[in-house]
Amino acid sequence: MNSPNEKAVSQPMMSLWINGAAVQPSGPRSGVVTNPATGQVTRRVPFANAQDIDAAVKAASAALPAWRNAPPLRRARVMQKFLALMQANQKELARLASEEHGKTLPDAMGSVQRGIEVIEFACGIPHLLKGEYTENAGSGVDCHTLRQPVGVCAGITPFNFPVMVPLWMFPVAIACGNTFILKPSEKVPSASMKMAELFKEAGLPDGVFNVVHGDKEAVDAILNHPGIHAVSFVGSTPIAKYIYETCARNGKRVQALGGAKNHAVVLPDADLEFTADALIGAAYGSAGERCMAISAVVAVGAIGDPLVKMLADKARKIKVGPGDGEGVEMGPLVTSAHRDKVAGYIDTGVAEGAQLVLDGRNQKVAGHENGFFLGTTLFDRVKPEMKIYKDEIFGPVLVVLRAASIEEAIALVNANPYGNGTAIFTNSGGAARRFEEEIQVGMVGVNVPIPVPVAFYSFGGWKSSLFGDLHVHGVEGVKFYTRTKVVTTRWPHEDTPAAGLNMPTLG
Repeated sequence: MNSPNEKAVSQPMMSLWINGAAVQPSGPRSGVVTNPATGQVTRRVPFANAQDIDAAVKAASAALPAWRNAPPLRRARVMQKFLALMQANQKELARLASEEHGKTLPDAMGSVQRGIEVIEFACGIPHLLKGEYTENAGSGVDCHTLRQPVGVCAGITPFNFPVMVPLWMFPVAIACGNTFILKPSEKVPSASMKMAELFKEAGLPDGVFNVVHGDKEAVDAILNHPGIHAVSFVGSTPIAKYIYETCARNGKRVQALGGAKNHAVVLPDADLEFTADALIGAAYGSAGERCMAISAVVAVGAIGDPLVKMLADKARKIKVGPGDGEGVEMGPLVTSAHRDKVAGYIDTGVAEGAQLVLDGRNQKVAGHENGFFLGTTLFDRVKPEMKIYKDEIFGPVLVVLRAASIEEAIALVNANPYGNGTAIFTNSGGAARRFEEEIQVGMVGVNVPIPVPVAFYSFGGWKSSLFGDLHVHGVEGVKFYTRTKVVTTRWPHEDTPAAGLNMPTLG
């Protein structure tokens, strides 16, 4: 937003965080941050340009040699202090996430906790960086590997998890000895600034962690800067593909996590009440603004009608309101534009002939008439060719498809271009085992609706949900943020034969 409205101009302007300090941007461009529950502008956020990105890269580059050469144990001690500070400030970080995104405070607390668990994982970096060693790989020849940091890394993160998703990236990268530049979503900038302050308090040297705000101009400056060696991204599939292609063209290492259409397959033998409760939380939690939200249910056989009825009954009772409201279970959407976009999908679903079981377009919240609210919405008898099935809606809209068999359900899921997360609900171990073997999706839950892996496993999808080879956090995160070097060593003795012109062998 180049010309903030008059009301926005009176709001405080945030800063960038470069070289261990809050700094003002070099250019005049800025945007506004709103409270989705009230629709009110709460602060302004500066938009970094190429000059600001270059300043952050220079700071990160200058800090890199000393941080890279610091013993892993010393880096781990800084991470342990950061962990303690994050735990002490968890409620404040959750409040910021709720205020700028709209999610409920309990939901925000849970997401912050999942991010904190990645810091706990990163505290074990001395063990994770150990290489391999083979004595006498050949006659008098030893081989060993080293894991060394990549260099200056960058992360570009979405609006839906202002704390958790950045924590998927920078703790692991920094623990590995890299320096980092974070570009959070301009819609939810405050939590990243708070984490930067806490990291400095933990003893992190200046320049190791930097935060820049902005829009496409800042993103393109990151992607094209020759001083940045690796880029991590979470967002929509079109942008993930753009980032992957641009980084690859510029010779950068890249992991770009894209969109999703996560399915839950429900077999006739599933526990109906348990399954319905699980699906309600997975579909409508955080107003459906989760990359791991269940947005499509495939009901197999006779369970379809009773499942839809129970889902409708439970969804209708969800209390919608401001994220900090007493007893509120679902908050607003992040912006008015996104709320209107999701409502447009409901219009489209009706026009396409899907059965609208529950309509959330007329949701009202007393005292918050200007908030960006949308009620729970449920469609039944959706067809694969419908737009409400093919697109990632990213809102509180759940669609139900029908299948005659598990074979048909698996084929339907596998035909979808996305492959982020999926789940099956059943009491049959054989069916579950077949599902987890045959399904072409990166993260699978068995009677678990949102199978987000714990921090010491890695998060990532397949197909159009991931561009790149390695997932985030866990062991794959360590692999992404390090390069492997193989060292072959021989210490010759007097009787060691001289090297000849033939291809050397180690036999």
